[in-house]
Amino acid sequence: MKEVKTPRKPLLYYYAIVLLCLMLFNSLVMPWFNQRKIQLVDYGTFITMTQNQEVGLVELQENQILFTDKEQTKVYKTGRMEDPELVERLTDSGAQFYPEIVEEMSPLTSLLLYWILPILVFVGIGQFLTKRMMNKAGGNGMMFGMGKSNAKIYVSSSEGIRFDDVAGEDEAKESLTEIVDYLHNPKIYQEIGASMPKGVLLVGPPGTGKTMLAKAVAGEAGVPFFSISGSEFVEMFVGMGASKVRDLFRQAKEKAPCIVFIDEIDAIGKKRDGQIGGNDEREQTLNQLLTEMDGFEGNNGVIILAATNRPESLDPALTRPGRFDRRVPVELPDLKGREEILKVHAKKIKVAEDVNFHQIARMASGASGAELANIVNEAALRAVRNHRPFATQGDLEESIEVVIAGYQKKNAILTDQEKWTVAYHEIGHALVAAKQSHSAPVQKITIIPRTSGALGYTMQVEEGNKYLMTKEELENKIATYTGGRAAEEVRFGTSSTGASNDIEQATKLARAMITRYGMSQDFDMVAMETTTNQYLGGDSSLTCSMETQTEIDRQVVTLVKEQHAKAIQILMENREKLDELSHYLYEKETITGDEFMQILNGDGKQEQNNDHKGAGEQV
Repeated sequence: MKEVKTPRKPLLYYYAIVLLCLMLFNSLVMPWFNQRKIQLVDYGTFITMTQNQEVGLVELQENQILFTDKEQTKVYKTGRMEDPELVERLTDSGAQFYPEIVEEMSPLTSLLLYWILPILVFVGIGQFLTKRMMNKAGGNGMMFGMGKSNAKIYVSSSEGIRFDDVAGEDEAKESLTEIVDYLHNPKIYQEIGASMPKGVLLVGPPGTGKTMLAKAVAGEAGVPFFSISGSEFVEMFVGMGASKVRDLFRQAKEKAPCIVFIDEIDAIGKKRDGQIGGNDEREQTLNQLLTEMDGFEGNNGVIILAATNRPESLDPALTRPGRFDRRVPVELPDLKGREEILKVHAKKIKVAEDVNFHQIARMASGASGAELANIVNEAALRAVRNHRPFATQGDLEESIEVVIAGYQKKNAILTDQEKWTVAYHEIGHALVAAKQSHSAPVQKITIIPRTSGALGYTMQVEEGNKYLMTKEELENKIATYTGGRAAEEVRFGTSSTGASNDIEQATKLARAMITRYGMSQDFDMVAMETTTNQYLGGDSSLTCSMETQTEIDRQVVTLVKEQHAKAIQILMENREKLDELSHYLYEKETITGDEFMQILNGDGKQEQNNDHKGAGEQV
């Protein structure tokens, strides 16, 4: 898409024009007024007045002489002649020599010329410019551009974004293809009596490509594309937001067929609470948007797309049929989608021929399209830092770790005791995971500190997509979280602060099992907790009595303690392998999953449980 920017002159530009006009007035017009007060006389008259002692002030210039009468009420001018005795005659006549004769006007004349006239000129020019700007803004009081939409206008071009440029969202593209077909062939739909949805709402987590999908629809259809953020409608002056909405839809009707895209529509589309003292400006803007959408005919060729991360916060009047008729989920990509996205972004950089994008996609489980683009870019930057002409498999794998855990902290030096503690901690995670069924295989273990604050981590990678988890899988996951602390207790008989994140994750998962997943015999299939903002991390709140909350806390503690005890039991049964693997990690600092399994199996073969499946996790 090629952006067409309408040139806009700031307010300062017009003030500069007015100031320039005043300067020209003072430098050209005012001297003209002054010139009219000076009377031109011949040299003989000047000599006669001198002899008669009628000259008051005199200014001798190179080519002319300025002088006044005795009362200094008039100013005269004459040409200067060769007269050696001029100065002597002037002195004898009583004339006073003056370096510069300034015309003195009456107070009324001075007031008119120097104050009233410039003010009138200033006001006149200001009125002219104000009317001109209001006419350009389409009236409606849109003075100085206030009330005029700031929508960026894109028109189709050969370099425009197409559906092929958006990978990993096949379902969303399929739903939007119908919109493109309607913009290309509206008669087919009109003949059968069908009309396109007035509005399409794109919902999903941040970074999944909602804005890019909207541009791709416009690119495929080859129609103008208006893009504006919901926050741009919110103004400090009441009524300006509604005026911007009117202006935006007026432009859209003029450019039809076209697409209007409103990003972050929840900024103006939140539910109205009806309370006095609320944000009246936002509600007026929302009401105007609802009115404009009602005014659209189904076949006028204007399609409205909007994007939000918080669909549950939108006003029901905005999402009802007849306004935003269709909701298109733009979710996090699955394994196949992540691989396709990586390949799309890898075309923009130079990569080695042997790069395994499938493996990288597995390691980047849960990453959004924006995060995958960042991973590819980080790999290219790492290749430049290491003076390589292209990015390698190792660059891409390291870039995943950078996104997950931060850069390696090269200046962090652990003591020997801390290094041993971290080594046992990470091997504890990996060993507990490997000795349980339904656990993801270990991909990498490291005890190199990272800028995120982690002193080490264990990476587990799923073998494929996983959408459901059983109660047993979740319990094993909690046991894996507790494996690091359990290893410290088994080896050193004490515990450190390194398990703080593990404790948080284990507690969060155990509470979700009881309050949301119905995995408690006491509560059965009763929801004790509600979740909002599912696309923004999910905010949870309990919906039960204080007595029930106390019982929930008790069951959470019991569940975590049981899995912690199971982790200790697994490590006690495999104490020799715990020591052997910890020593190996202490020496190497970073080991692969293959190395880990070979030492664990003891025969050089990589054998894993047949049930090693599921989603990857970082511990």
